[in-house]
Amino acid sequence: MKRRVFSILLALGLSAVGLLLASCGPAKPQNEIAIICSAAGKNDNGYNQSAIEGLAKVESELKVKTKVVETSDSLTVPDALKQMAAAGTKLIFSLEYDFDALVNGVGGAKPLAEQFLKTTFVVFNANPNVDKDGKTKYPNVISVLFDVHEASFLAGYLSVYVNENLKDLFDSSAYAFNYNKATNRNLGFIGGTASEGIQVFSYGFMEGASFAAGELGVKYRYTSKYDAGSGDATIGSSFAASCYTAGANIVYAVAGNVGTGVTSKAADVKRLAIEVDANKDAMRPGNILTSVLKNTNVPVVAISEAYKNGKLASLSSILSYNLDSGATGITDLATISTKIKASGAAKWDEIKAKVAAVSDKIKSGAIKVTNAQAGAKFDPKNVSNITYSTEKGFLGK
Repeated sequence: MKRRVFSILLALGLSAVGLLLASCGPAKPQNEIAIICSAAGKNDNGYNQSAIEGLAKVESELKVKTKVVETSDSLTVPDALKQMAAAGTKLIFSLEYDFDALVNGVGGAKPLAEQFLKTTFVVFNANPNVDKDGKTKYPNVISVLFDVHEASFLAGYLSVYVNENLKDLFDSSAYAFNYNKATNRNLGFIGGTASEGIQVFSYGFMEGASFAAGELGVKYRYTSKYDAGSGDATIGSSFAASCYTAGANIVYAVAGNVGTGVTSKAADVKRLAIEVDANKDAMRPGNILTSVLKNTNVPVVAISEAYKNGKLASLSSILSYNLDSGATGITDLATISTKIKASGAAKWDEIKAKVAAVSDKIKSGAIKVTNAQAGAKFDPKNVSNITYSTEKGFLGK
């Protein structure tokens, strides 16, 4: 009897010890894959939303737990990265242009990449994970780059040809274009910050416009702003209004929700805008010429699949997505095509064919476009048909 009681007590004791050890051991992370949104938020109709759609596909098809984190004044990007990594998240996509704490460390703290070596961090639009000699610093940081300089080149090229043929293409009763060539050869550009992530768009757009202007033997002006932030649509509306008042017919926005203000103003004054990140052409049908695509869902899905298959270590520390990848380019122009008048159809087909031919030349390497996010420097010779103002922190200054 005593032996039986002792055996029962022993079994219970061992069971309790097992439970205690299990509770103290490494817990399975609540979320295996996470996205840290940029300041524009998860409902930005573009950059963040595209990545989140990719993550939803990952959760559904790969059967992994995921989480979307929005930052705020009380939850910064470094704080969000640290919290998710500390919770055991294995793969974190960070969409904000904020890398210092991750790869350099701030306030005397070690870089987060060094603190959490078992977490893979994926950053976008730059390659901050290199030392002064250009060598990779941390094996658990992946930089995703989109060749949006090439897509922006196409947008700039298209813009000039459209601007030069407005009367032939569009019904003048539906628009209020400036047809005066003395003032309408003027393109507007608004960016969120004077950073490589914005420069890469602007350089490409200018170079594409200059290339087209050179073919046509004309000169263009470039009106720009690079400190718009990404949240206040009124800033975009105000800037666009000033551009249109100065004679521009087309304004390109690369500034998150600020772009909503630009496209809204374009509709108000019956002119054109260019959007970014996702296909937003149908948001303002007939007033968005095209959208420069940065389909973040593509790398989110691809890298998540590599994680699920245990192949993250085989990926390069820099992943570039070009025009052929489906992650970047311009839209198929289907929405704006519905606004082309019948008599302008032949001219429109001619312009689209020119854009397609230029795209092929970029893909083949026959046309080189400045890639600021890869460290390429701006050369004024590449925009010899563009007059622009040099702004502090931009265009080589």
